[in-house]
Amino acid sequence: MSNTALAKANELEHSITPMQLIQSAIMQGAGIDTIERLAKLQRELVEYDAKVAWNESMQRCQKAMKRIGVDAVNPQTKSKYASYGKLDAALRPIYGEEGFSLSFNTVDSPQPDCVRVLCEVAKSGYSKTYQIDMPADGKGAKGGDVMTKTHATGAAMSYGMRYLLKLIFNVAVGETDDDGNLGSLGDEQFIGYRDAIDNSHNLQELQQIFSVAYKAAQTAKDQSAMKQFIAVKDKRKMELQ
Repeated sequence: MSNTALAKANELEHSITPMQLIQSAIMQGAGIDTIERLAKLQRELVEYDAKVAWNESMQRCQKAMKRIGVDAVNPQTKSKYASYGKLDAALRPIYGEEGFSLSFNTVDSPQPDCVRVLCEVAKSGYSKTYQIDMPADGKGAKGGDVMTKTHATGAAMSYGMRYLLKLIFNVAVGETDDDGNLGSLGDEQFIGYRDAIDNSHNLQELQQIFSVAYKAAQTAKDQSAMKQFIAVKDKRKMELQ
């Protein structure tokens, strides 16, 4: 056989799909075991191709997505964050162009007084489900009741959708000054520092935590956070003295 003929034979061999092999096996009277193995191979190849396409699309989405500035304020904590509406407006056109669809749902959480929020991210024949457990006990930062259980459940679902959207696409929020306005700490970072200051066990620990938090707020040029850290520090100082 000439080299040209051999090359054509190899090309023909590698171009045959499992489905064609199944059809050929049926025509030749192959046993059910052989047909089932070929059918399984076909399913695995289709799933593999879909998974590869899913991952490639996710990579392109994350490359196209930029940091998103904050547009809302939590009236209880005075912390700033990017609302779900702003995240959705910035991200949906990008992931929609890549063929992704997002479906949210909830299921029972193994954690007490929590709601487990799910998000299925699908593209063609492949999907991946993300989840997060959100507190729904109606408690505030210091443990007091601040809302009804119904309101708390709705808030937990809303928070879960927003956090999942950020997590799925690895989106940074409020970490750079893209529009020339004052910068901002991220919502989670601000709350973490504020609560750490408010729960200091002694004056030395209070000063150490406050110094770290205030420096972070200075670096982010977040004047609102700086003022609030000072207020929380002064309040806690009076409680510890």
